[in-house]
Amino acid sequence: MDRVDAVVVGAGVVGLAVARALARVGLEVVIVEREGAFGSGVSSRNSEVIHAGLYYPPGSLKARLCVRGRELLYAYCAERGVPHRRCGKLVVATSPTEQAKLDEILRRGHANGVHALKPIDGAHARELEPALSGACVAALHSPDSGIVDSHALMTSLLGEAEAAGAMLALKSPFEGAQRDGSGGWVVRSGGDESFELGCHWLVNAAGLGTHRVASAIAGLPVSAYPAQRVAKGHYFSLAGRAPFSCLIYPTPVDGGLGVHLTLDLGGQARFGPDVEWLPAGVAEEELDYSVDASRQAAFERDIRRYWPGLQEGALVPAYTGVRPKLSGPGEPAADFLVQGPGDHGLPGLVQMLGIESPGLTSCLALGEHVAELVRLSV
Repeated sequence: MDRVDAVVVGAGVVGLAVARALARVGLEVVIVEREGAFGSGVSSRNSEVIHAGLYYPPGSLKARLCVRGRELLYAYCAERGVPHRRCGKLVVATSPTEQAKLDEILRRGHANGVHALKPIDGAHARELEPALSGACVAALHSPDSGIVDSHALMTSLLGEAEAAGAMLALKSPFEGAQRDGSGGWVVRSGGDESFELGCHWLVNAAGLGTHRVASAIAGLPVSAYPAQRVAKGHYFSLAGRAPFSCLIYPTPVDGGLGVHLTLDLGGQARFGPDVEWLPAGVAEEELDYSVDASRQAAFERDIRRYWPGLQEGALVPAYTGVRPKLSGPGEPAADFLVQGPGDHGLPGLVQMLGIESPGLTSCLALGEHVAELVRLSV
C-alpha cells in the first residue's frame, strides 16, 4: 500500500489552500475529491466577496482568519495575476433600528482590527452612491472589501500545490479511514478506481460533506463534533448594468448578511443570498440547487429598501448555493471549528467544520492555521 504524509478530503477552495500550505512545508499530499472537478461545491456557489472582517465576534476564528486571510488574499492575487478588485462596500441602514446594528458592526470591526471601517451619514452615502434610497439614514464604509474570481483563485492554488508535489485524485469519494496500528491512517477511496492509501495526517475539508466524512472515520464518536445545519441561498442577476460602483449590503439578518448587491469583475450585478433553512440531516445528494422564481417578489421588496430605482422585472434567476452551518434558525452564528488531535483525541486528524462565509476570504489563513497545527502536533 502506498503512503503519503497527508490526505486532504475535499478540493474546494479551503481544501486546495490547505493542501498548498502542507505541500509547501514539505509534506507529500494527496487531495481526494468525490466530484469530477475541483471547486464544484460550496466554492462555486457564493458571492465571490473578499470580506474585510466586520461582522464576527472579536477573538473568534472567523474574525482572526478573515482579517489575516483578506490581506494574504489581496497580496496573493496581486502577485499572481488572479483577477480581483478592492471595490469597497457600504453597509446601509434605512431605520433607527438598523442604525443601531451599524453601531455594533462598527464596534466589532474596529475590535477585529478593521481600522479603515468608517461610519458616514445618509447624505455622504448618497454622495458616494447616488442611487441609494433617500431612506438611507447612515452607512458604514468598508474600503477593504472586494471581489475575486474564485475559479481563477482555485486554479492558482491547485497549480501551486501540484508544483510543490501535491496530487489531486478526482472522482475519488472518501469511503472511510481507520488507524493502521503504526500511528497513521488507512484511507479508503471509492469510485471507478478505488484505492487504499496510508497517511500520517488526515484533513477533513469536505465542505457540505464534512459530517458525512467524519461519520466514516473509525474511532471518532458523533459526540466529538456538533451537528450540521444547512441553509440554501438564492441569487438573482440584474438585467443591465447597476448604478453602483461598490458592494451594497443591508444590515444582517438571521442566518446571513441580508440580500446584498455584489458586482462581478465585468461590472454586472447580482443579488443574494437569502436564507432558506433546510431540514436537519438532509444529505448532499438530496440537495436541490434549482432557483425558486417565486422568491423574486421578496427580493425586489428587500432590494428597494436601499435601491428604490430597481425596475419591475429587472431581476433574472441566477443560481443557488448551500452553506454548511453549525448553528440553526434563531441561534447566534457559530464560529469556524477546526479540531486537531487535542480536541478529539485522535492523532493525525484535523476536522474543519462549519466553514461557510468568510471561508473564501479566509482560505489562505485557514491553510496557515492547519499547517501550524500539524507542525505543533508533530
